Amino acid sequence: MLTGKRALVTGSTSGIGLAMAKALAGAGADVMLNGFGDADEIEATRKGLETEYGVTAHYNGADLSKPDQIETMMKDAEAKFGGVDILINNAGIQHTANVEDFPPEKWDAVIAINLSSVFHTTRLAVPYMRKQNWGRIINTASAHGLVASVQKAAYVAAKHGVIGLTKVTALETAETGITANAICPGWVRTELVERQIEAKAKEGNISVEEAATNLVSDKHPSKQFVTPEQIGQTALYLCSDAASQMTGTHLSVDGGWTAQ
Repeated sequence: MLTGKRALVTGSTSGIGLAMAKALAGAGADVMLNGFGDADEIEATRKGLETEYGVTAHYNGADLSKPDQIETMMKDAEAKFGGVDILINNAGIQHTANVEDFPPEKWDAVIAINLSSVFHTTRLAVPYMRKQNWGRIINTASAHGLVASVQKAAYVAAKHGVIGLTKVTALETAETGITANAICPGWVRTELVERQIEAKAKEGNISVEEAATNLVSDKHPSKQFVTPEQIGQTALYLCSDAASQMTGTHLSVDGGWTAQ
């Protein structure tokens, strides 16, 4: 389905981003990974994509809090691929504190990586997509792009901003073959969430599975976690011809969280 297309997925060395990269590679797209982690593990992941799916996979370790590194990453993708047909902005960080206690440097970091990086990659990818008259921009927002939770001022502000930026991008490219959409996951049981579950289990002196059920049930009426693979398949759908007239919107994959 995506043979001949080139994708860049930020924050894709693990979790949701890696699942999306695998989904695209499985459909035939060449992929550039981005993110932090152990260098040997990242290289094994890159090689694994090539071996399993028969595609070309590259890696760029740009720090997305730094616009100059984002520009270098986009130039690297152009040099290695010729351009980016599919841009998935998935990288994100989190910090929790009440507004009055929120460290300004943490606010700046969350906004830089979760929101500003989306602007920078998008502005650099759109010109190539316009020339091709085809492109898919998929931004990982969150249920927190639609609703709020306490102690997440920067994250909620950034994710609301991502949805707004997605809409503007969609309107500006509406008469082209480019689409821009956001995916809004709820609780996804990634390594990061697993650590939160383990902390809650220890704090409450309960089993890990009980802590997991308590965590997800607080927000998801389904009482089930979303899987990274489900997000990957949602991204794949947005790249398909079936979604060619779907632009400027968001898809909630959140077990019913935002339906409440």
